[in-house]
Amino acid sequence: MSVRHAMLALLSEGPKYGLQLREEFEARTGEVWPLNVGQVYTTLQRLERDGLVESDGTAEEGPQKSFRITGEGEQELADWLRTPPDLSSPPRDELVMKVLVALRMPGVDVHAVVQAHRRYLVELMQQWTRIKEDGAGTDLSMLLAVDAELFRLDSVVRWLDAAEGRVKRAAADGTLTWADQANPGDQTRAPLPRLRREMRTRR
Repeated sequence: MSVRHAMLALLSEGPKYGLQLREEFEARTGEVWPLNVGQVYTTLQRLERDGLVESDGTAEEGPQKSFRITGEGEQELADWLRTPPDLSSPPRDELVMKVLVALRMPGVDVHAVVQAHRRYLVELMQQWTRIKEDGAGTDLSMLLAVDAELFRLDSVVRWLDAAEGRVKRAAADGTLTWADQANPGDQTRAPLPRLRREMRTRR
């Protein structure tokens, strides 16, 4: 997520204060991504340094210091909106790495690892669905943000299902090595991962 470009987008509507930018950012993104006010001012300082925004000339930073976008900032924003993100290389996904590591560890039940993560993901999807049903209402930003997260989590669940299917087929046709296969007498059940972030409900 580019906070830098989100600030430019908000400033393209007209001059705004730092606290105002923080509040509007959270409102526009469905309050899914909390933003620290310190991060807002740090971002604004960098944008001003790069000539993409300008302030009202107040000497000290503070809640009354107003910022506006420059012509260069408007061009930067236009370019960013039309430039696809770099998806040419897969990210280092921790979950994928855990499954790949578990596959090569003697004594580890890959099925148990997959199912532990699958349960966790399904639980997250249920929480997001409740937020969507209980708090989103007709807030289009909130609905789109929650939909994006649900689709992302669903794709991870489908990958886990596909990975487990491949492992089972490899075990059945004998293409797994001895190091790939769990020892039934010494199966290690992966603990349910802790929630990495607290689900935010609408105010």
